[in-house]
Amino acid sequence: MTLPSLSLSNSQTYTFLFCLFLKNLRRYLILSSLMSEHCNSRHFSWLMKSCLPNPSDAKSLVPIHQPSANLSTTIASLPDDLLLECISRVPSSSIPSLSVVCRRWSRLLHSPYFLHLRRRSGLLRHSLIAISAVDSGLFAADLQFLQSEVATWKVSLAVSSRSVDGSYGSLSHARAAAIGPRVYVVSRNAVLRYDSWMGTLVLRSPMLFPRKKFAIAVVSGKIYVAGGGGGSEVAAAVEEYDPEFNRWEVVTQSARKRYGCIGAAVDKVFYVIGGLKIGNETSRAVAARVYASSMDLFDVESRQWLRSRSVPGGGCVVAACAAVGYVYVLSSHAVELSFWRFDARRRGGNSGFGEWRRLKSPPLPAQVRLDGTVRFSCVGVEDKVAVVQVVGCIDDLLRRSGRSERGLRESLVLMYDTVDGEWRRAADLPEMITRAACTCVEW
Repeated sequence: MTLPSLSLSNSQTYTFLFCLFLKNLRRYLILSSLMSEHCNSRHFSWLMKSCLPNPSDAKSLVPIHQPSANLSTTIASLPDDLLLECISRVPSSSIPSLSVVCRRWSRLLHSPYFLHLRRRSGLLRHSLIAISAVDSGLFAADLQFLQSEVATWKVSLAVSSRSVDGSYGSLSHARAAAIGPRVYVVSRNAVLRYDSWMGTLVLRSPMLFPRKKFAIAVVSGKIYVAGGGGGSEVAAAVEEYDPEFNRWEVVTQSARKRYGCIGAAVDKVFYVIGGLKIGNETSRAVAARVYASSMDLFDVESRQWLRSRSVPGGGCVVAACAAVGYVYVLSSHAVELSFWRFDARRRGGNSGFGEWRRLKSPPLPAQVRLDGTVRFSCVGVEDKVAVVQVVGCIDDLLRRSGRSERGLRESLVLMYDTVDGEWRRAADLPEMITRAACTCVEW
């Protein structure tokens, strides 16, 4: 078959494959020179005879400028590794069209190795995506960060309420987690997979324990959830979802039962942060559910809980995420908002693991204490931290307190640059996106 979307001519294909051959030949020559004392020269002769034509043999000479009809579609018959080397170099705008060529290509494009190749080549892109399930339907919008352009939101999905209610169940209080370009919208009794390339929606297996307002994060290509409302047994169970087999299982029990908590992941550690602390069998004083300003650490590899950490200064954790090896926490106090960074880098001999550092607070009115009417979502996007106002209006909050500041309506989006330590205001969420579940997709 002909694959016009790849935009590779026969000569370009042959040139690419020949370059790969020369690259591997160079490696072989270097290896041969290093091992000349232990290798026989006939190995190199065999390589040359098997890869290069013999000038005295007319049958081995094939005119390159006159390829046969069968050679015009040889790229489709390449092995997976060579095919991935080719398609991983295409422009980002061509990836969605490549994913619909055939099932094999779609499978390769969604493989972790494809993302690894694009990351190694410096071609991997990240987008902030917000998914909203409201009365009128299901909507998704993404915000791409391009150096040469101003970041703007683009609505990438719009499904009517009849389709959502009839096919996808209830998506209220949903959380979102992304594995590559696929976004998993996890709610109390339904899991929906949204492919940001193809714009398709597919139902997946629901959680074993229905819960809401839980922590969620992705570790090594699997989704982990913990805490949430639904009973003491539900809050204690930590579930793991394997997208390859579409299967949930309980991997451990947490000591602290949290409701309204937030999830993050760094270096294969699942962080369960903040929320309401549900009960404590040893003390009735804390069984009334008080705000927690701490986080629990679950090592996914060892299946062990690490020592819990407390956010300096107390307060209520209202948003948190992971970015570039750190956990970032937005905390609300009685008279102010504070922004913290936790060093979560455990590997490579890092001696700073566990250290907290206070950062510049977001540009919000001073002496504002967030309550349940205003909520934020925090998402790590490459070397930036996005703080998205998903519920409520700060102007209304200020008006109730008798203050006259204005200009901070609903759907506020703030970006923190982890390199220069400065906050900037990004484009507000589209009007149809409310009570959104936010995450970052890679492509």
